[in-house]
Amino acid sequence: MPTSSVRRREPRKTTGLLSDMTDYSDLTLDELRIALAPDIAASAIFDGWNETALIAAAEMAGVDVDVAKLAFPGAKPMDMIAAWIASVDAAMEAEWPAERLATLKIRERIRTLVAFRLEAVAHIDEAVRRALAVMAQPQNAPRALKLGWHSADIMWRLAGDTATDYNHYTKRAILAGIYSATLAVFVNDDSEGKADTHAFLERRIDGVMKFEKVKAQFLRSERELPSLTRFLGRLRYPAR
Repeated sequence: MPTSSVRRREPRKTTGLLSDMTDYSDLTLDELRIALAPDIAASAIFDGWNETALIAAAEMAGVDVDVAKLAFPGAKPMDMIAAWIASVDAAMEAEWPAERLATLKIRERIRTLVAFRLEAVAHIDEAVRRALAVMAQPQNAPRALKLGWHSADIMWRLAGDTATDYNHYTKRAILAGIYSATLAVFVNDDSEGKADTHAFLERRIDGVMKFEKVKAQFLRSERELPSLTRFLGRLRYPAR
């Protein structure tokens, strides 16, 4: 008997996008990847991000195993992790659309979105730990960075950020770093309700908000300073 059929697995939490009554036969392979991702993550707690987890997820969902393998050719760990992250991204967007977040201050918008992501994986922290180990491998690092950047981009867009200058990039790079660091704390946090993780997140967000405030003040004062080039130009070519 396969190992996956005798181990007791945590029931997956629905994301709000797909119910337990989903007809998987109507899904495209792209949609099937997202639909299977939560069950793959639940199986990864025991089996790691591999074909065994994929097969177990297909069995839990009632999906033909061969079709599941078509959705994940070669059962590559990073492909399954990427689908899982995409499922969390989609669930976050569904639960916290920009209109709902608009009533909150910017700091609370970011905190709420990151907290949602933590809550979405709170019951499968071992799967998170295994995923972080896979993503940290040198050959996977570039893709892992892109995935982190993409999630940070979604969070900032939901929070209402419309920056198109260098701030667009610095905000996403900083938030991706905060989220990554918070996950590292999360997987080793044994405190009640992951209290230490949430305290860590609060401190990081406080730091970012203070940095943004100082940066804004600096840029404002810089704009208000007279231009040295214009000043020297006027000395050389006085106005007539």
